[in-house]
Amino acid sequence: MPEISRFFGIVIAMFYNDHDPPHFHAVYGDQKGIIEIKTHNISGNLSNRVQKIVIEWLELNKQELLENWELARARKALRNIKPLE
Repeated sequence: MPEISRFFGIVIAMFYNDHDPPHFHAVYGDQKGIIEIKTHNISGNLSNRVQKIVIEWLELNKQELLENWELARARKALRNIKPLE
């Protein structure tokens, strides 16, 4: 799972050749979630606090995430995305 960002202990990653819709994975300790880039829908067991942080980061980086999604689909190297500060 290629890591594209890390902040506040949350690891953000994308898989190559993953299924639609465009999404990324967030892991915080034993909490895991899948976040849809366009709709912000979240599945998994992320706490409300972590969900809010991840959505804030998503809103700031939506275009970069969509670009990384296309790179992943083409099996090209993903770009790191600036962490939330």
